[in-house]
Amino acid sequence: MTKKFDFVQNVILFLFLILGCSKDPIQRNPYLADIRFQRDLNLSLPLYNQLNFVGGSIFIPDIGIKGVIVFNLSGSTFLAWEATCPNHLPDSCSKLSISGVLAECSCENFQYSLATGQLLNPSEKLNPPRDLLFYQIQNFNGILRISN
Repeated sequence: MTKKFDFVQNVILFLFLILGCSKDPIQRNPYLADIRFQRDLNLSLPLYNQLNFVGGSIFIPDIGIKGVIVFNLSGSTFLAWEATCPNHLPDSCSKLSISGVLAECSCENFQYSLATGQLLNPSEKLNPPRDLLFYQIQNFNGILRISN
């Protein structure tokens, strides 16, 4: 009788685990396509000199959707953001421009923090407001690898 009870108990536990597990759906931005790329940046080259300073940033036009913004957060931590405004379909005005430690969209004058990617001045019309799209970045002794 105990073996039968153990078997039933194990089946119930197994069903509970299987049925109780659910994945949260990944909330992809519906406006931004998933572009695959990889680019290495050598920080010793003059082209990337701004990235040698905390708070420095550069725009790389030929990767991502409308380009990528790379930001030096702390001297050793770098962030890479898609340079397309994430709150509407890409169009002629949706390429972000760098203004100090902010990225700005000229369509609706949205401002984003390059330190966090957060939308700083959301409109009530946005449901939900979307932050900047983050790209993976790794630092290999002065060579930054950006990828998606």
